[in-house]
Amino acid sequence: MIELRTPQEIEQMRPAGRFVADVLLACRDAAKPGVNLLELDALAHRMIKDRGAESCYIDYHPSFGAMPFGKVICTSVNDAVLHGLPHDYVLQDGDLLSVDFAASVDGWVSDSALSLVVGRATADDRRTADLALIRTTEEALDAGIAAATVGHKIGDISAAIAQVAHAAGYTINTDFGGHGVGRTMHGDPHVPNDGRPGRGFPLKPGLVIAIEPWFLETTDEIYTDPDGWTLRSVDGSRGAHSEHTIAITEDGPVILTARD
Repeated sequence: MIELRTPQEIEQMRPAGRFVADVLLACRDAAKPGVNLLELDALAHRMIKDRGAESCYIDYHPSFGAMPFGKVICTSVNDAVLHGLPHDYVLQDGDLLSVDFAASVDGWVSDSALSLVVGRATADDRRTADLALIRTTEEALDAGIAAATVGHKIGDISAAIAQVAHAAGYTINTDFGGHGVGRTMHGDPHVPNDGRPGRGFPLKPGLVIAIEPWFLETTDEIYTDPDGWTLRSVDGSRGAHSEHTIAITEDGPVILTARD
């Protein structure tokens, strides 16, 4: 069921968005060569406890997960792109890391993700390709948000994302994409990263959704890691992921998870 939020409810969602943004910024700053993925998860866990927030991930067990997730952030490295289960891995200079985080504050959820290249490796072909991939997900996210206006439809968001990806030479997997956000992390409507303009659910004031472009460098096919959660490219190419939770209003889209 698709739910629309009142202006007052959207205001009540702002603290969750701000908290999610703060945790992602803290993880981004902490993601240095030599840092273990479990340390990033522990950092997010401490921030959740200190804020009195609730994790949306730790007990999460959808049909595509082998077991309850058990951690509070997703950390996807290099050929992993989504649902990366934090494990005993030490970040290396030049790793491409995506961090995805969702939490509930005062009963309202926000969801967001960012990607970065770890360390300060010299500018080479690998780093250049990684930064281009990350930049494309960010530009696609911006395009999707710009299309999220009253009078448009879900397909307009999807088409805007796809246009950026295709222009950069990337193909698109539509198995996983954006979604409604509210009292729970995942709700209707589904927001695929490719679609036809003018199709799908009409965008109305009060609709709150997560828009999340994710692309792989040379494929759109994925498989599930033996950990039962992490999604990886079938050809070993790298992936990147960008995401914001936004509210659609009469005055345009409001980014609830903006990282100032």
